[in-house]
Amino acid sequence: MTPTIEPAAGPLAPEVQRRGLVLILSSPSGAGKTSLTRALLVDKPAGLTLSVSVTTRSKRPSEIPGQDYDFIDRDEFLALRDHGDLLEWAEVHGNFYGTPRRPVERTLGLGADMIFDIDWQGTRQVKEKIGADVVTAFILPPSMAELRHRLERRAEDSRETIARRLDNARVEIERWSEYDYVIVNDDLGRSLDSLRAILAAERLRRERQTGLEGFVSGLLSERAA
Repeated sequence: MTPTIEPAAGPLAPEVQRRGLVLILSSPSGAGKTSLTRALLVDKPAGLTLSVSVTTRSKRPSEIPGQDYDFIDRDEFLALRDHGDLLEWAEVHGNFYGTPRRPVERTLGLGADMIFDIDWQGTRQVKEKIGADVVTAFILPPSMAELRHRLERRAEDSRETIARRLDNARVEIERWSEYDYVIVNDDLGRSLDSLRAILAAERLRRERQTGLEGFVSGLLSERAA
C-alpha cells in the first residue's frame, strides 16, 4: 500500500508553496547515521519519508518487499540504470543497489521531504542529478577510539572486519568537506536537535519557496490601517 505523503511544515504563508528537499546523511560505519535516520523517521514533526532502494540480491527472511527494498532482477535493474531512472547506484559484492528517481521526484513535487542514508559516492551521484533539491550532512565520531568502541560494542563483527571498517572510515572521513553540514555525534540527542535545526532552516530558504514574489507584492500593495 502506498503511504500518504503530506507536505512538511515550512512555507511562510498558505499562498507560498515549497518543493520538497532530500536530506542526505553520510558517515563512517559506527558514527551514528543509521540511528539518526531512524530517529528522524519516527519524529513526526520532522515530516520525513525514507526512499526505498531497489536491489538485485535475494530477499532475506526478515525483510519486507516494498519496505526494506524492492527486489528486482538484474535485467530490470540495468534497464533502470541505462535509462537514467536511478538517482544513484552501486555494485556491492556482485549485487546491484540503487535509488529510483521517479518516486523521489513525485514526493518532492508534492512538497514533502525525504531522507537518504547513503555514502559519499552515492551522495555525489544524487547531487549531480538533483543538486538544487539536496541538503547534505556528514556525521563524524567524536574520536577514532570512540568509533572503535562503538563497533566493538555492537558485537556484530570480527576483529578483522572491525579493523577493515576503521580503515574505510578514514577514507570516508576525508570526504567531510564535500557536505553542507558537519555534525560531531558525541551525543545522539544533541545531534538530532542539530538535524532538526538544519531542516527548519533549509525549508525556509528563499529559493525553495514559490509564490514569494506574489506574496510580497501583495504586502507592498496593502495600505496600513
